[in-house]
Amino acid sequence: MSKLNVLIFGATGYIGTQLVKLLINHKNVKIKYLCGSSSIGKKISYYEPKLKNKKIPRIIKFQKKYLEEVDIIFTALPNGEAQKISNLLLKRNILIDLSADFRLKKSKDYFKWYKIKHSSLHNIKNSIYALPEINKTNIKKSKIISCPGCYPTSILLALIPLLKKGLISTKNIIIDSKSGYSGAGRGVHKKYAKKNLYESLSAYGVAYHRHNSEIQQELDLYSADAVDFSFTPHLSPMFRGILSTIYVDIRKNNNINKIISSLKTFYKGAKFIKILKKNSLLSTNEVINTNNCYISVCNSKFKNKIIILSAIDNLIKGGAGQAVQNMNIKFNVSETKGLI
Repeated sequence: MSKLNVLIFGATGYIGTQLVKLLINHKNVKIKYLCGSSSIGKKISYYEPKLKNKKIPRIIKFQKKYLEEVDIIFTALPNGEAQKISNLLLKRNILIDLSADFRLKKSKDYFKWYKIKHSSLHNIKNSIYALPEINKTNIKKSKIISCPGCYPTSILLALIPLLKKGLISTKNIIIDSKSGYSGAGRGVHKKYAKKNLYESLSAYGVAYHRHNSEIQQELDLYSADAVDFSFTPHLSPMFRGILSTIYVDIRKNNNINKIISSLKTFYKGAKFIKILKKNSLLSTNEVINTNNCYISVCNSKFKNKIIILSAIDNLIKGGAGQAVQNMNIKFNVSETKGLI
């Protein structure tokens, strides 16, 4: 196939630079434009020195005419910005968004959690919540591909197959997630300047983190009953990676072996999902710099409860890598291309 021309908005953030690093090695892609506002005229290597000797266009101010020359627009921008861009799309354009702008199917939910009035209501129906291992068929049909958040990716991949099969209780699911500080963006260093960011662990967004909204939306979608969960995120003194520890009750006539077998069956053929042996210890080290999600199911001290561990790299499987995976699916390219 001929190369796909790409325009990237927001290439200077942690996820944006990761996206550039993946796409420059993708044989079916040409980065045509990098567009920004505060970084106009700069080289991307200013933000990511490892890209210094790569042939990549400088960052320029966006002009609508650029849309006539590109197939794919990636947006790694603050919430609210991708909506504006979606209103400019031409017939040939596919939008792959890494913000929350099209993750929620109800505009009132978006306003509730993000305090922004949605400016592209007609495009919500043209979008898909693009968790590739779960929603591959619909990704191929969609013009606007909304990549899930990093925390939800680690959580949903572990829970959706089990809820769909009715193997676990929908009540009192407890989710404890820890992320590297890159998940908070480049501004995290300034925000935590007086809080010992690099040597302390911080809970934040307790009970009301924005990702609650998409976790709830997606879990309810695949469950016969409304799902009752508690989610607490933590900022960890490491640059990248997420480890989610999930406590669930097993329904009657099920056991840990059946849970693991069901996960293996569900993800058979899924190149990036690795279901580990029972009671395997797991760290983020296994997934750093990969598009993989490792899942381990462990016994707890209670017979009717299990503990699920799910690890991803927040910048790749939880961000740029998942975006590339979705692009591959959309354009019928090998799902692993540019990622292995």
